[in-house]
Amino acid sequence: MVEHMKESGSLELVEETEGARRATEVSSTSAGAAAPAAADPEVLEQATRRRFSAKYKLRILEEADRCAEPGQIGALLRREGLYSSNLSLWREQRESGVLSGLTPRKRGRKPNPDSDLLRHNTQLRRENEKLRKRLARAETIIDVQKKVATLLGIPLNRPENDESD
Repeated sequence: MVEHMKESGSLELVEETEGARRATEVSSTSAGAAAPAAADPEVLEQATRRRFSAKYKLRILEEADRCAEPGQIGALLRREGLYSSNLSLWREQRESGVLSGLTPRKRGRKPNPDSDLLRHNTQLRRENEKLRKRLARAETIIDVQKKVATLLGIPLNRPENDESD
């Protein structure tokens, strides 16, 4: 095959392409020329979600309402990078009279207004349980001291209005 290429004069072409099998290798013909700058292939970590203000939504709805000829709404949507579903949703929100519905909603769980009350209640229950344990321990210590005093014959001075015994 090489002999056939020598005869046809394409041996030089084969020698140049033989070494350029890998895309990362620089061929001898383009070694002197500067390589074109490659596009940045880096992708963002987290895509950002677009948020539309109520003012923007109303402006787009007004523009869409003014469109009279066929294809104008499509051109508006392409220009703004929107979908027809955006328009229909925004129209529903406008017709329901809820201007707050036109503002972007915060995603995720909604805060519980009673959470502060529940947290405080839980804290008080824990504190109450801890104090009950301390009281039971103190009562046990007092009972032991009373028994030791009676065994040793040490008289205890009791207040006259002590009704708990």
